[in-house]
Amino acid sequence: MNKVMTRTAQRHATSRPPTRRDTRRPGGSPPRPRGAAPIRTTPTATRPAVPQLRPIDLFADRLLLVLSGQRPVHAMLRHTAGPAYDDLARLAEDGPLRARGPRPVIRDIGYFEPRPGAIEAFARIGTGNRLRAMAFRLELGRDHRWRCTAVELGGPRPRTTDDN
Repeated sequence: MNKVMTRTAQRHATSRPPTRRDTRRPGGSPPRPRGAAPIRTTPTATRPAVPQLRPIDLFADRLLLVLSGQRPVHAMLRHTAGPAYDDLARLAEDGPLRARGPRPVIRDIGYFEPRPGAIEAFARIGTGNRLRAMAFRLELGRDHRWRCTAVELGGPRPRTTDDN
């Protein structure tokens, strides 16, 4: 069975469909020539590229916020593995970067990759005229997420009776 569809209203080829009148813009937009490409406000070639943050930058910021008391320790719970969370909780309890005056900021970050999937990083933290050192290790898990596996602040951690 063949169906024939007919149009009830024929449009002329030279007429344009009615345009939407936007009440928020009193003048509306100027009409575009027929067949013209859509107008872009920002060309793709001149858009500034957003720099991708490295995992060491993100973790250094997160660790600094916890150690300075701006974030709670449990904010790092899913970002740490092994004894690193206990070390971080012990460090944050002392509040080593909590100080009156200027907030601590990261001045410099460096890193070393001992093997693929592992990064050992350091950060210089400045609070006014004082500089502190923070070191941490990141490892890539099976789920392709970086986790902190060790953290130290201002020197090696004190040995406990568990460390032999």
